[in-house]
Amino acid sequence: MRLRAEFTTEPFHGEGDPPAHAVETLRALEKAGLACEFGPLGTAVAGPGEALIPAMGEVLALAFAHGASRVTLQVERDDE
Repeated sequence: MRLRAEFTTEPFHGEGDPPAHAVETLRALEKAGLACEFGPLGTAVAGPGEALIPAMGEVLALAFAHGASRVTLQVERDDE
């Protein structure tokens, strides 16, 4: 089963470099070999469920470990 997840880490930062809680989650997903779309308001990632589900657990842990106050996560099937 393929899944697609979209998540946002907060607090948001305006201009300049993205905050550590956003950057570290992106690095973890890329290290897991998942295709990501990183944007100013969140990250989208897609891949097989057996890779994506554990990666989302790591995303949550890393986001909070690097200063996130909130993570909003949405996951849906992407079996097209």
